[in-house]
Amino acid sequence: MNIIETENLTRRFGRNDAVNGLNLAVPEGSTVALLGANGAGKTTTLKLLMNLLQPTAGSARVLGADSRRLGEKEFAQIGYVSENQELPLWMTVRQLLDYCRNFYPTWDRDLEATLLKQFALPTDRPLKQLSRGMTMKAALLSSLAYRPKLLVLDEPFSGLDPLMRDEFISGVLEVSATGQWTVVVSSHDIGEVERLADRVAMLDAGRLRLDETTEALLGRFRRIEATLDEAPAALPAGLPTAWREVEHAGRVIRFVDTAYAREATEAACRRLFPDAAVVAQPMALRDIFIVLARQARGAAEAAA
Repeated sequence: MNIIETENLTRRFGRNDAVNGLNLAVPEGSTVALLGANGAGKTTTLKLLMNLLQPTAGSARVLGADSRRLGEKEFAQIGYVSENQELPLWMTVRQLLDYCRNFYPTWDRDLEATLLKQFALPTDRPLKQLSRGMTMKAALLSSLAYRPKLLVLDEPFSGLDPLMRDEFISGVLEVSATGQWTVVVSSHDIGEVERLADRVAMLDAGRLRLDETTEALLGRFRRIEATLDEAPAALPAGLPTAWREVEHAGRVIRFVDTAYAREATEAACRRLFPDAAVVAQPMALRDIFIVLARQARGAAEAAA
């Protein structure tokens, strides 16, 4: 079952398609990282899903309902935390939780107490007196305590120091370990997202460029270094199309294999560089994203 499904989802601002023909499915129980450069359409996509914006064309279904008709039943099962989220800053943390609790029949007081302790939130201080990190943790707590079926996080780590980020992620993991739910997280902090996500969707210029499990993505990318006996005068012709960012310095040839399979990659290296010693290194999600972003930018520049 898919918690989210979009069909040709499009949002246009003037002549600019912020989201363009998006077809995305988010399986129940998954944690999906929505990645992309600034202006790729991530926040617009999330706002369309949450009915904060109306689509220009296409449609989206969230928890089985048309996103344009989300109502009390659906919102009682959705948690939403955004970097630009407006909170009643005059309230104390305790007042915020007391206020929110009445809207959610599934509110878990034990989980609330656990997260309050874990986040070390001062319950008697107004939100306006808290740091940004503490305010974001209060927003997260108020979105986790009722155990939503769907949690949407839009740039939740923005402006948080490393300790705050770790505590924020620990809070999400705390709840995900106690029951099945679905998370969609958009963030520039890809290293942090990698700890959460089991699936990656990448947007570029409003279009979906990649959608696969994190395991598969990490498995097919490798940074390859081939050391030759002698420095080549130039790179040979006929390099595999899956090899990206190929360069050589002296006797060493380096590239990123985007379709890594040990036997096939080593066989291709032996064919092109018969005497080479080949070493393959795994890549972090952040490094993979940079390779893909460069590839997308290069394609856009070539098209222009």
